[in-house]
Amino acid sequence: MPLTEPFDDHLPQEDPVALDGAVGNPDDNVVTEPSGAPGSTTDDGPAAEPEPTLPEPVRQRIVTLTAAVLPTLPADEVPVPLRRVAKFAPNRRARLGAPVIAAQLTADPLFRQRVTARVLADAGDLGAAVVEGTAPAAADPVEVAALAYLARPRGWRELIDASGAAVRAEADSAVVAELVREAEQRATRAEHDRAVARVEADKLRDELARVREELGQLREESRQLARTLRETQARERKATEMLATERGRAARASADVDAELRRARARLAEAEAAAGVARASAKEARSVDDARLWLLLETIGQAAVGLRRELALDPVDKLPADFVADAFAEQPGSAPAGPATRARDTDDPARLDQLLALPRAHLVVDGYNVTKRGFGEMSLEQQRKRLITGLGGIAAQTGDEVTVVFDGAERMHGLPPAPRGVRVLFSRKGETADELIRRLVRAEPAGRPVVVVSSDREVADGVRRHGAYPLGADSLLRRLARS
Repeated sequence: MPLTEPFDDHLPQEDPVALDGAVGNPDDNVVTEPSGAPGSTTDDGPAAEPEPTLPEPVRQRIVTLTAAVLPTLPADEVPVPLRRVAKFAPNRRARLGAPVIAAQLTADPLFRQRVTARVLADAGDLGAAVVEGTAPAAADPVEVAALAYLARPRGWRELIDASGAAVRAEADSAVVAELVREAEQRATRAEHDRAVARVEADKLRDELARVREELGQLREESRQLARTLRETQARERKATEMLATERGRAARASADVDAELRRARARLAEAEAAAGVARASAKEARSVDDARLWLLLETIGQAAVGLRRELALDPVDKLPADFVADAFAEQPGSAPAGPATRARDTDDPARLDQLLALPRAHLVVDGYNVTKRGFGEMSLEQQRKRLITGLGGIAAQTGDEVTVVFDGAERMHGLPPAPRGVRVLFSRKGETADELIRRLVRAEPAGRPVVVVSSDREVADGVRRHGAYPLGADSLLRRLARS
């Protein structure tokens, strides 16, 4: 907003300021100007001149100077509208109180004179120069205009006009500099764009050359494909003709095959008739063979009875395993291993029933190896009891000899009596159950089927070398579960 005030302000001042061509009267504190000066009082009355339009930077500087000295004025010298503004912080005082300060400077010449006195005192030499109506060439035109407006020396309007012209010139100069800078930036961008366009054009030319080359290749491939297609069509026509010929040949061959099939069926009927006659003859021959075999077995049985009578062999009370059980605490000797004619490489659980069906089979079980695999959650006593009871059922069903071996430094006491046909052995101190099992196998005669149940690979390999049949623990566990 423009700060307006009549030029002639003959008002008392606390600190009279001597203006250029003005005389200060200390008696009445009134500043008078020579007659004939612009804005002076004449016989015809006051001649008021309009306030100049201040440039925005000059107006802001005037408000800033006034806001800076406002707190330094005594409270009774601050106009009532500005007393609240004077309590603001410095940065808020000039920003929020600008309208009130501008209006008060225009409407209250005495307040303006008080402000001017302090502003000129703070301005120093520049303020004195402005009061004299001159301004240093190096001075800021905005500062000079603001001081001139407040002090109102002779020619203050010209100083304000010169400041406005300088401000506008600076603004125009800044605009021109900005336009020049923008033009330079546009020129730089244009040059960059041209360089990029040249690079892109080179790329496009290279791409066009590559596309043309690929197009030539595609055309050549198309010609080759067309030639290949014509050749393929010619071969297809030939193949169709050959297919028709082969179909005729196949029809003739099918007729020949049907005739041959009819002849084969006739020969099959003749062969079936001959086979019936052969089956009848074979049945008669088998009856003769059965009679001969029965006679041979009867002869062998009588020979065995005669041999037993000749050798005077009495029935035995103890088996080979019983001798091992009686002497298993002794240091084992290095008995020679029998031939491994009985060994079989199989862990099939179905083999257990087949092996137990052999005459005079001997089943040897690695006790804890089976129980810990099948029902390891039980105590050792419960494991032994459950296994021994199950083996008693197998012995009763098959009639085979059954021996179960447990690891133990000494014989366990308090065991229930073993079922009929089941032998329970505990390894002695210094010998493991694996070694005892191998001794039992070595003690058996060559030719007797011995089945060893253990998932220990060392045990299986050891007994296999001595001709026994090793089976896994799972085969026995499933056999017990089925019983």
